[in-house]
Amino acid sequence: MSEYGVGLALAAAIAAIATATGMARERSFYSTALIVIASYYVLFAVMGGSTRALALESAVAAAFALAAVLGFKRNMWLVAAAIAAHGVFDFVHHLFISNPGMPPWWPGFCGSVDVALGGWMGFRLARGQRFTAD
Repeated sequence: MSEYGVGLALAAAIAAIATATGMARERSFYSTALIVIASYYVLFAVMGGSTRALALESAVAAAFALAAVLGFKRNMWLVAAAIAAHGVFDFVHHLFISNPGMPPWWPGFCGSVDVALGGWMGFRLARGQRFTAD
């Protein structure tokens, strides 16, 4: 199975488990997931020993963390859009940042997870899902 297939399977498992257990009803679930998702590139920069990549990846992660917080506080559509946008970013990441610690399969894997989770969250929002405060 390719990194895309594994990413889609993992996204489906996360969505199914979170939905079935009720975790996905809480406002913090997808917001926290977005912060964690964005932090992996920072980890890869540390693993690769690149100070330049660390600075750039930290700035990008901070922007996604800000979107997670603003979405949590104001509008969950922002969180859904930011998760999906991170997936798109995964596919073009190499055009903007050279990160020597990033595994070559990561963009396809993470991009698939992100687009699927962002899409799932958007689908739930469109169907009237309300997310409760923690």
